[in-house]
Amino acid sequence: MRATSRFAAALALAGAFLAGVDAIQGVTRNGRYLYTADGNRFYIKGVAYQEQGAVVADPSNPFLEPSTFIDPLSNGTACARDLPYLQQLGVNTIRAYSVNSSLNHDSCMQAFSNAGIYTIIDLSLPGNGSMDRDAPSWTTNLLDLYTGTISAFSKYDNVLAYNVGNEVVIAANGTAAAAFVKAAARDVKAYLGSIKSSALVGYASIDGDSSWLAPLANYLSCDASGSNTGTTAIDLFGLNNYEWCGASTFEASYSNTEGEFAGYNVAAYFSEFGCITSPPRLWTEAVALLSSEMSPVWSGGVAFSYFPAASVQGQFGMVTISTDGSTVTTSSDFDNLKTQYGLASPPNSPSQSSAGTTSYPSCPQANSTWLASTSLPATPNLAACECLENNLSCQFTPTTNNYTAIVGSLLDYGCSIIGQAGGSCNAISANGSTGQYGPVSECDPTVMLSYVMSEYYIANGANAQACSFGGNGTVNSKAPSSAGSADTAASSCLASATSTSVPTLPAGSTGSSGSSGSSSSAVSVLADARTLVGMGVIVAVGMASGLWTLA
Repeated sequence: MRATSRFAAALALAGAFLAGVDAIQGVTRNGRYLYTADGNRFYIKGVAYQEQGAVVADPSNPFLEPSTFIDPLSNGTACARDLPYLQQLGVNTIRAYSVNSSLNHDSCMQAFSNAGIYTIIDLSLPGNGSMDRDAPSWTTNLLDLYTGTISAFSKYDNVLAYNVGNEVVIAANGTAAAAFVKAAARDVKAYLGSIKSSALVGYASIDGDSSWLAPLANYLSCDASGSNTGTTAIDLFGLNNYEWCGASTFEASYSNTEGEFAGYNVAAYFSEFGCITSPPRLWTEAVALLSSEMSPVWSGGVAFSYFPAASVQGQFGMVTISTDGSTVTTSSDFDNLKTQYGLASPPNSPSQSSAGTTSYPSCPQANSTWLASTSLPATPNLAACECLENNLSCQFTPTTNNYTAIVGSLLDYGCSIIGQAGGSCNAISANGSTGQYGPVSECDPTVMLSYVMSEYYIANGANAQACSFGGNGTVNSKAPSSAGSADTAASSCLASATSTSVPTLPAGSTGSSGSSGSSSSAVSVLADARTLVGMGVIVAVGMASGLWTLA
């Protein structure tokens, strides 16, 4: 057991800054492999680096996913404290699951860069800022969140990849959600190209049955456009794999997975590994993963987790942090991983010139265990959705600032009463299985609600009471009389918002620079609640299935 003082951590951070004479090398993908700028093969030798936020044990939260988050890259003091230990582990990559684009990340990112440590950054946030696996959608609020985070981190040279999702698809009956993940990858890739960023676009998958896991990997790396250009394909597939437990072997734990990905066309790695069901964790899988036996298929992995993290399987973590945040105490998990990472010696092959170029195969066809369509949602268009909101005759004007919780129930109620009157909410629905997406389904859920309110208001003869919805709706006196029904307004504003386009950063966004402050406290939402509201509430909307879901 070892500990370090705040003073020692400060010295380490200062040393990292002073040592950083040369910039960290860029990493690119050639074919299915990663290479540094000097032409050497790059393997991810990583660790998950994210303190766990608040977790509510509930039947509706079977994976114990946190409802808040602690940005691990905004607290320079904490990064200085941890850097010596990351260096002891010998890691070259950390994975951060949630970051706040409004905060300043200069200290952490610069220190890690100078120490030769890359970052893989997940773009989603707990709850409101993530794609809901039960009722997925790809909307303006999520796209704006993603581009804002990328803009905030685009100035750093050690961003290896951005993940557009983590474990969105978890079973065969939920594979239709992959259409929305693929649309997110397409738009994030286009945005990165527009800002001249070479960061990779990734996805981290839960491990699962080969009947849907293999199609998922192939679907995310295929080119839905048929142009073989990879515009809709990810660059990096991550697999959260915990099959190797205790003193296992490659044949017992990894050989089947190795075979399933033998012919994969883009880079792949283990985005999480480190089984805890047979303690102590020996981490011998790290040597196997970084061996010549697995290097033809895999480019390393990320050990889970540096910080303590509770799960349904038990307690993860390699270190504990003192109550005042100043001291790190390591465990046998830490020592064992340090030893195994030190023993790993992956081959520097194939050479970059021999890696070849990437071809993008045709996408897997739908069947009983693979439901995702190759027809993807359009690029969410904020201007078109704002136009719609301004032209709707009834608008959502909540009576409380904490309105996230009521959007879903109001949408359910609105679609229910519209359905009883013989109408539908098809305009706000999205179906990744049939490839049908209502024209309003790309908008923020609050705009969807204004649309539903307007439909009901017009259907009831423009009676002001029909716009009330418990005091949460207001007649829009500025709506043009020519707008007529909500469908008319939607057709007028969203007519040009049904295609693919290159996303732009929303006006007024501070993502490119961030603020000068930093925080290690748990964050539940960012400053602009309106931007983030919605992804969690869509679950409730989906419950009105028979009344409005597209067939």
